[in-house]
Amino acid sequence: MKNVLIILGHPNDDSLSHKIAESYRKGALEGGANVDFIHVRKLDFEPILFKGYKRKEALEPDILEAQERLKRADHVVFIYPNWWGTYPAMFKGFIDKLLWPGFAFRYRKNSVRPEKLMKGKSVRIFITMDNPWYYYRYVQGGGGIHAMKHSTLGFCGFRPIRFTILDKVRRASAETILKRMKKIEKLGKSVR
Repeated sequence: MKNVLIILGHPNDDSLSHKIAESYRKGALEGGANVDFIHVRKLDFEPILFKGYKRKEALEPDILEAQERLKRADHVVFIYPNWWGTYPAMFKGFIDKLLWPGFAFRYRKNSVRPEKLMKGKSVRIFITMDNPWYYYRYVQGGGGIHAMKHSTLGFCGFRPIRFTILDKVRRASAETILKRMKKIEKLGKSVR
């Protein structure tokens, strides 16, 4: 039985991202997975790294708890909107602290390649956007996807890392949204 951790990075409770989280959770539970859920906005932490990774004080209790929950997960689901080509600021701050050096990766002496401490954990990322996916990918360069896959999650050892893009959401009909939620439930149900 898989342990699934869903991390919602949209600050609004009444968002398509929240519906995605609920649909995936429903499917995963029906599929027999253990499901945990973190809504980043509800955590108490400072999202800005004022001293970068030279911080001396301990991480906030909510971040430490999120790290413990991540340790238990076999499969992690990140859900967030595409804002200015990447993700909301609070979600970025959460990732900066969640994947702290020494927890998610460890630098090696005289090497640019880290010790990847998140090996064995798979990832599914759901991104919502108003633009068509091809416009984001081929005109804007898809920088947020590349950053999450290679510079962040891949750097820490997560794999495989799969993306599901829900594009043109501003103009999507209720019927289209419902069809997408059914597909997301199936993705959740298939996690084993």
